[in-house]
Amino acid sequence: MNGMASDHNTSSQEEYLPHYLQKEDPFASKLSREADIVAGFYLTVIGILSTLGNGYVIFMSSKRKKKLRPAEIMTVNLAVCDLGISVVGKPFSIISFFSHRWVFGWMGCRWYGWAGFFFGCASLITMTAVSLDRYLKICHLSYGTWLKRHHAFICLAIIWAYATFWATVPFAGVGSYAPEPFGTSCTLDWWLAQASVAGQAFVLSILFFCLLFPTAVIVFSYVKIILKVKSSTKEVAHYDTRIQNSHILEMKLTKVAMLICAGFLIAWIPYAVVSVWSAFGQPDSVPIQFSVVPTLLAKSAAMYNPIIYQVIDCKFACCRSGGLKTLQKKSSLKKSR
Repeated sequence: MNGMASDHNTSSQEEYLPHYLQKEDPFASKLSREADIVAGFYLTVIGILSTLGNGYVIFMSSKRKKKLRPAEIMTVNLAVCDLGISVVGKPFSIISFFSHRWVFGWMGCRWYGWAGFFFGCASLITMTAVSLDRYLKICHLSYGTWLKRHHAFICLAIIWAYATFWATVPFAGVGSYAPEPFGTSCTLDWWLAQASVAGQAFVLSILFFCLLFPTAVIVFSYVKIILKVKSSTKEVAHYDTRIQNSHILEMKLTKVAMLICAGFLIAWIPYAVVSVWSAFGQPDSVPIQFSVVPTLLAKSAAMYNPIIYQVIDCKFACCRSGGLKTLQKKSSLKKSR
């Protein structure tokens, strides 16, 4: 009887094997060669645009680094994260897609998975900090005026430590990094949740601390900001020009932050949904051809932010130039009178 029970336990533990243990070569591409070439070109374009765009943002910010506000320091940190994943991570996947297989072995897979998760987590926590900064600036002016540049740098240290901790936890034996089902990219081993209770605890911890909780803080902050702005727009109109200009600048930074967060979440939520389904749904129920689309969409998130910066800056510059023309007309009328 004991032998039968032990055999039953063993068979239940071996009931599910993740995709990378079911075949001899987990790094062989499961897509067609044409699909891999298309994905490789797509990532190449995304990588070039992201590198140039985020590099430009960092370069321009470095010229006025002593004048950067705390929220602007955070957005520069976001550009650093996006540039990091573009330079450190994307070449691995681009080469693998064009090679029709992952060519860097298990060490390269773990490095790529760590880098992607590290910079992605740092990006989301940075946006969480930005949303809190915007919330305090708009909704609680007394706290907002207390926040200074050195607080922003302390926050940056916390962000990088937080991302380092969660990205490195899998190397302590709690979790792992593994190849994606389509074979030419690597990520967190979401499939551990199918194998054991410890794997489920690991995946749930990652989901809560690195996705759900930060996203909840971001949504709460911007909902409160929208409600506050609706109720205070008329009040600001009665203030003097200096206060109005300061309010316009704060709202510009808030719009940038809201658009960046929206772009990031739109890019990453489909990937998160597929990952959660892979972890807790029916094993291998996500078609391989379908699983690659959210992955490619998530990899494009680093490209959006420089575009958002430029659109908002151009719009703000146009409004500012229009305001200057109005002031010049008023001063010329006063002089003629």
